[in-house]
Amino acid sequence: MQFETPPRIGFIGLGSMGSGMARNLLKAGFPLVVHDTRTEVLDEYAALGADTADSPAAVAAATDAVITMLPTPAIVKEVVDGPLGILAGLPDGGTWIDMSTSVPEIADDVRRRHADRGIVVIDAPVSGMAVGAATGRLQIFIGGESEQVERWRPVFEAMGDPERILHVGPHGAGYATKLMINQLWFSHLVATAEVLAVGVRAGVDLGVLRNALIASPANSNFLEHDVLSILDHGDYDEGFAIALACKDLGLSVDLAAAVGVPVELSALVEQVYRRARAAYGDRAGEMTPFQLYEDLIGQPLRLRSEVVAR
Repeated sequence: MQFETPPRIGFIGLGSMGSGMARNLLKAGFPLVVHDTRTEVLDEYAALGADTADSPAAVAAATDAVITMLPTPAIVKEVVDGPLGILAGLPDGGTWIDMSTSVPEIADDVRRRHADRGIVVIDAPVSGMAVGAATGRLQIFIGGESEQVERWRPVFEAMGDPERILHVGPHGAGYATKLMINQLWFSHLVATAEVLAVGVRAGVDLGVLRNALIASPANSNFLEHDVLSILDHGDYDEGFAIALACKDLGLSVDLAAAVGVPVELSALVEQVYRRARAAYGDRAGEMTPFQLYEDLIGQPLRLRSEVVAR
């Protein structure tokens, strides 16, 4: 579905992810109204051609759909339901699209309390890191009614890879899918760090060990691709802070408890992440738990170019 006239889109939360997403909406020709707690960021977007608003309510009142991209469920709740929140300005029949990594309860509560207003709520969290947000190549996992998902698909396609924009189910399915993806990715990181550290300490060359693992049934996308940011460059991805990774892991374990599934391994991975956060600080990169194992063996895990598999 394409729009005859591009709708006005509100965007709240212009951090490391939201900034790139909002810029891509502007590039795609959507009139944009933005809000962030940092006035210097609003000045930057005004210079790019966006309108700015001094509250979430003002954004909602001036747009056809409001997107939120916020760091925690508590902030999502405040932005949506606070005195100057989205619900205070959103007209009956308006649309709120939450692209934060959050939990279903807040959106469920909005639908329950405002059922008579016909408000549309869609959960559409993303994967792809800040680089994916900047390049418009995010993967997007959408929970909601099919008709509304298709209605707003051109907006999603302005921010994400059209081939990886997935309608994963009803309300809440987007949130759950994103949390499970994060959980598995973090688990891959910890498992990879352990295996490489033990193998190197046992005398196996790092590049040879990694190539053997890639050629084996134990291969993973993380081992083949994502870990190279560390092994090649010592980059632990400070674009996404470990404090937020710990938040996501906590939400994942909480979701498991809510649905009654014991998750011993996921809980242990969460604790490894919290140990790394305590050791290296809240603003350390999301891949910093890898450094715990490097510190244990007393050397950084870095590849020699002649043994790197590509």
